[in-house]
Amino acid sequence: MINPTWLNTFCTLVEVNHFTQTAERLFMTQSGVSQHIKKLEQQVNCALLERHGKQFTLTVHGQNLYQQGSLLLKEWQFLEQQLKDDSPYSGLVKIQSPGSCGLQFYSQLLALQAKHTELNIDYRFAPNTSVEQAVANHSADIGFLTQAPTFSELTSHKISQEPLLLVTPAGINMPNWQTLCELGFIAHPDASHHAQLLLSENYSEFEHIDQITRTGFSNQISLILEPVSLGLGFTVLPAHAVGAFNKPQLIKTHHLECPVSESIYVCHHRNRPLAKRMNTVIELIKAGVNS
Repeated sequence: MINPTWLNTFCTLVEVNHFTQTAERLFMTQSGVSQHIKKLEQQVNCALLERHGKQFTLTVHGQNLYQQGSLLLKEWQFLEQQLKDDSPYSGLVKIQSPGSCGLQFYSQLLALQAKHTELNIDYRFAPNTSVEQAVANHSADIGFLTQAPTFSELTSHKISQEPLLLVTPAGINMPNWQTLCELGFIAHPDASHHAQLLLSENYSEFEHIDQITRTGFSNQISLILEPVSLGLGFTVLPAHAVGAFNKPQLIKTHHLECPVSESIYVCHHRNRPLAKRMNTVIELIKAGVNS
């Protein structure tokens, strides 16, 4: 069995990319770090690093060990923490979601944390694909998604639905296909997914969003509607993202003939049992969206 202390030293060295800084982080000497790497190479019977003076690169075996070993270390850390403390109202919970979900959920979670101050909510906004990746590699405990996950490492279930809305500058009434093409499209990380769902059901001319000139992009949920409000284009967003915009008089929301809602899923790693505090978070969100 691989020595976990040596493996931790190796993975830390790969992440820091500097022997001295690795020693400082692990409260070791530089020679101690070198010894751990040497012993690990002897244990696995292959070279893990190619040294170039004070620099190094990973061998193929080193790359494979880091990818798998870093996941193992995270699993061990999680198991250790779970054994120490499995309170429903204390400990760290790392959550990721697209911005539209975050606008809806984050305030609820802050209220929960204010009530239970030993609970630590780490909430990060990211597009669906990044959320899936984060949960799959254990960078996040829980993910909320606006489309079903594709990673085999994840398990999920649908918790609610949210309407998708077409949003144009305030002066636009009943936009037809030509109007949309003339306006141009303000993109965002989940824009293609949202546009495909809503526009394909309401415009016979629509095949894919690349038919319409892209006139802007923002990855900040609070800023996506700024260019729309200035007349620079239209976009498609979930209802909560539209409702949070602070200049509603400058935009117009269109309820189209064929309404479309996107599903919201909660996901977690298939091989990691949920701690009680994570179940607390999930049940809170489920209760909020279904009330």
